Amino acid sequence: MYGEAALQDWAEVVRQVHDAGGKIFPQILHMGIVRPSGSDPHPEAASLSPSGVDMGGTQVGAPMTEAEIATVIQAYADAAVNAQRIGFDGIELHGAHGFLIDQFFWKTTNRRTDRYGGDLQKRTQFAVELVMAVRAAVGPDFPIAMRISQWKMNDYQARLFDTPEELEQFLRLLVDAGVDIFHCSTRRFWEPEFEGFNLGFAGWVRKLSGQTTITVGSVGMADEPEEEGNEVKHPGMSELMKRYEQQEFDLVAVGRALLGDPAWAAKIREGRVSEIQAFTPEALATLH
Repeated sequence: MYGEAALQDWAEVVRQVHDAGGKIFPQILHMGIVRPSGSDPHPEAASLSPSGVDMGGTQVGAPMTEAEIATVIQAYADAAVNAQRIGFDGIELHGAHGFLIDQFFWKTTNRRTDRYGGDLQKRTQFAVELVMAVRAAVGPDFPIAMRISQWKMNDYQARLFDTPEELEQFLRLLVDAGVDIFHCSTRRFWEPEFEGFNLGFAGWVRKLSGQTTITVGSVGMADEPEEEGNEVKHPGMSELMKRYEQQEFDLVAVGRALLGDPAWAAKIREGRVSEIQAFTPEALATLH
């Protein structure tokens, strides 16, 4: 989200989305340690991460300096201002799945002993300062969303929060910093987040934060096998709508189903479910 040539092209995307009656947020992402040092387009640049520790917990580099942290925070704020200037309706900060913001949240990749590391509250400090910088740059009325998750790309069982109380503490820090919307990423939207309760991740986040929430995770997917070979029962749209009507979440994000059929939303709205084209891995290589 920088460079005038790219921004002009994004402005055209925004125009077309608005002409179709839609709203659009860009998702702003820093890969952190997920990007191997020496990668193009800047092979001379080392990867940045909280502690120089990769997703498997191995020391592979040096921790970010406080100067580097300040530079990255400013880059996020600049990107948000650029997005606002060319007409986006808000921005989303990607704080999930083991990318940079999430690397600060997760104790496996954050072993710092300064103000950015330690307990959960301290591990949230980088994100708090980042959100505050973005909020100061874009003003009070420009929506800021943040995508959050328990799971990581290399560890589906990873957990940041073992209890609702830990989740509430985390959310309060981010809401106070300026987050308006939480995009709650799970692998399956219908699975309970905490033992003994039926609420999914988005339901808990909405209940505890009071903010707008987005659910996501296998929406619109047919039955598929788990990694262990067991069958996953997908409850379908009826379960999604039941939870929506119970105000467990406010919005629904759809990924793979839309890659399989770009007209998925229209077909759902018009009751043409039988016409939906199922997702296949080959769809990942298709540009519609």
